[in-house]
Amino acid sequence: MNTKRRVALALGALVAPLLAVSLPASTANAHGWVTSPGSRQDQCAAGVVDCGQIKYEPQSVEGPKGLRSCSGGNAQFAELDDDSKGWRVTPVGTTHTFTWHHTARHATDTWQYFVGDRKIAEFDGRGAQPPADVSHQVNFGGLTGRQKVLAVWNVADTGNAFYSCIDVNIGGGGDGGGGDDGGDGEPGACAAPLWNAGSVYHGGDTVSHDGHTWRAKWWVTGEKPGTTGEWGVWEDLGACTAA
Repeated sequence: MNTKRRVALALGALVAPLLAVSLPASTANAHGWVTSPGSRQDQCAAGVVDCGQIKYEPQSVEGPKGLRSCSGGNAQFAELDDDSKGWRVTPVGTTHTFTWHHTARHATDTWQYFVGDRKIAEFDGRGAQPPADVSHQVNFGGLTGRQKVLAVWNVADTGNAFYSCIDVNIGGGGDGGGGDDGGDGEPGACAAPLWNAGSVYHGGDTVSHDGHTWRAKWWVTGEKPGTTGEWGVWEDLGACTAA
């Protein structure tokens, strides 16, 4: 072995452990946030509220599991913790459907929903990789009025979770946050569950999408209501009425 090669190998042996020590702890190879009703970071990304850096990465509110923070403990996203900002508030009934959008799908432990320190719902991910969009029907358990819901996506194989806060008005109307319809492009008071691209629907099933209720004429999955035309699979039953 020549001298240059021996020196290179020796340097490699010295540098490798230093790199191992200096590399950051493992984070989840996953990203996601609540898109309906419009979460705080979703409103930032849409330009509804001026929020700074989070506008460009609503999917990245990641922090250690067990927090009760809209920002996931990230200083650069601290504006998400500011309850005084003009967050758009979605009017809802006693139950409502929340939809996560996962831009990088990672094996999931649970999805959890909190109001204050009270856990109002939990859904088991069974350690599986979720579809791009996942919807949960959440019961508010007797809560009323304006509430801040903290949605948490606990990934299965790291100590991290993703955080998303949603402002709702349970059993009420108006948005209290500067919007004129209380919604975010999706219905705030539709009785039918929100359409989910990953779900399978059968003839007669109803969903809500874009402020309307739709009924499937036959088996369908992945086809968005309002895009299939008059003779397509989805029948428009009209604008949603209050739940």
